[in-house]
Amino acid sequence: MTLKRILVAAWRSFRRNGWLSTATILVMMLTLFVIGGLLLMSVVTNAVLTELERKIDIAVEFEQGTNENSILAAKREIETLADVEEVTYISADEALANFRERHQNDPDILASLEELGDENPLPATLNIKAKNARNFSGIAEFLQSKNYPGVCDTCINYFENQKVIDRLSEIVRSVRAFGAGTALLLAFIAVLVAFTTIRLAIYTAREEINIMKLVGATNWYIRGPFMVEGMLYGSIAALATAVLFFPIAWFASGKITALMPEVNLAEYFQTHFFEFTAILLALGIILGIVSSMIAVRRYLRV
Repeated sequence: MTLKRILVAAWRSFRRNGWLSTATILVMMLTLFVIGGLLLMSVVTNAVLTELERKIDIAVEFEQGTNENSILAAKREIETLADVEEVTYISADEALANFRERHQNDPDILASLEELGDENPLPATLNIKAKNARNFSGIAEFLQSKNYPGVCDTCINYFENQKVIDRLSEIVRSVRAFGAGTALLLAFIAVLVAFTTIRLAIYTAREEINIMKLVGATNWYIRGPFMVEGMLYGSIAALATAVLFFPIAWFASGKITALMPEVNLAEYFQTHFFEFTAILLALGIILGIVSSMIAVRRYLRV
């Protein structure tokens, strides 16, 4: 009976302060929406960074006229490195054939190649794949230290690629930090609004509380409805936010997939919907409980 009474009293207080309860839920929804957005953004950015790192390789270009045996000897030595997954040799002739194929619909480029006659402007190349993206810097340093014939410092393209990855990672970290700061600010506002709502509920029920004190009701019997009311705010806000993310995820997925086919946000959201909802629900309940506890401890002297 005690639990039933607490639940009924919490629901009654929730309905009694209808507009204020709605405002509290909306503020909590905004907070949880930002947090949920950060979670999904983290998934997308991690997928993008992983894909970029997977596509990165070290292209070692050899100057025109470099002996092919020297290049193949360098290839064999590089393949012995523990961090190297694969080394592919592309001769100058293969590079030119590939270039022609990629630009077969560009008459200006093809005309420029024809003007060169038999001269091949493209170098022979070794494309090096690492077992892990973190291994690239060590491989690049090894290549610089070896001074292979025909290879100059600017012929190793890894460093420019790494600058792009590092810059992108820095931008992602900055966006995450800003988002986390915004989420904390909104969480504080949500707690403040819920705190005000619970405080008003305590004030409205002050006569009933005094009567319960006189008849010897326990502290938790009196505090219970207000704690449950806070949990109710958080739960409703979390469930509403999770449902709201459904159309947003589907809409955003089309835009993201058009730019990055390997990232399917809608599929990820659908697969992890219950985990996503559980996280929001836990955070919503925590927000509700924290605000309720502050209000109860400060304004309910029992």
